[in-house]
Amino acid sequence: MRAADVYVEPSALARLYIHQEKSREMAAWRAKIGGTLAVTHHGRTEVINAICRTAFLGQLNEEGLKEALEDFNFDFQAGHLRQADILWRSALNKAAELSKAHTPKLGTRALDVLHVACALELRCRSFLTFDSKQQQLSAAVGLKNTQL
Repeated sequence: MRAADVYVEPSALARLYIHQEKSREMAAWRAKIGGTLAVTHHGRTEVINAICRTAFLGQLNEEGLKEALEDFNFDFQAGHLRQADILWRSALNKAAELSKAHTPKLGTRALDVLHVACALELRCRSFLTFDSKQQQLSAAVGLKNTQL
């Protein structure tokens, strides 16, 4: 498996920058896979928000917050992550199609559907998430769920 083939859902990606359940497994997987992961503009915003929300919840002090944000930014500068430009109209249309086809059966949330649509738009083969509904949806549309 190549990094370019995997869409890492932002809440899973955030575990590389803030300590949460499965953070160690994510770090080990990331070290093993290497390469550059694609991150959409929306995904980048979600990771930044997850880091900042952790500070709000008192789980990161000011120094930890600054360090986590710098680490995330560094990974873009160093080429570990790349800003993926997608056609948002197409991704949103794909998300609407997926919602109609799968949400009545799976109960997926709109943002979860959007991430699966983004993975399809990026032509990824695998999807990494810890959310069971996203795993079900990604499998239903032919993506391989990456297990840690």
